[in-house]
Amino acid sequence: MINRRQLFRGNLSKNKQNEIRPPWAKPEQVFIELCSRCGDCIKACPENIIIQGSGKFPKIDFRQGECTFCRQCVDACQDNVFDAKAKPWHIVADIQDNCLSKIGVICQSCVDVCDNRAIKFSLKMGGIPNINLNIDKCSGCGACINICPKNAITMKNS
Repeated sequence: MINRRQLFRGNLSKNKQNEIRPPWAKPEQVFIELCSRCGDCIKACPENIIIQGSGKFPKIDFRQGECTFCRQCVDACQDNVFDAKAKPWHIVADIQDNCLSKIGVICQSCVDVCDNRAIKFSLKMGGIPNINLNIDKCSGCGACINICPKNAITMKNS
């Protein structure tokens, strides 16, 4: 059940919890309470990955590109919804079973764009290399998502 504040703030959707907020966003409930939905962070993002989500709150769409952690969204915000001293995100890549490498097809698209070298392949005798993700190295930038030909990479909470 939703309360009146949720109704007027546009917090109606259950999938809102699955939306990824911009980097350095405060916890979801605080973010929703403080964000005026002005769109300044959306306009400030040079990568155009911050878009309008449920209830017109900003969210990240990695299909548009990757986050470069430039902090322009933080600098543009007047609503105090960001904590620039915190870790940018608590998300990491999650490689799904439909990944080409997992079904026996050689593909290195995600490895080639991962600046942190969080995604690697381990060679195995007589077969396709196994894909491995080091979540400790993953920054959550999303570069691997847009490039994946099978849309086999998503983000999950770390």
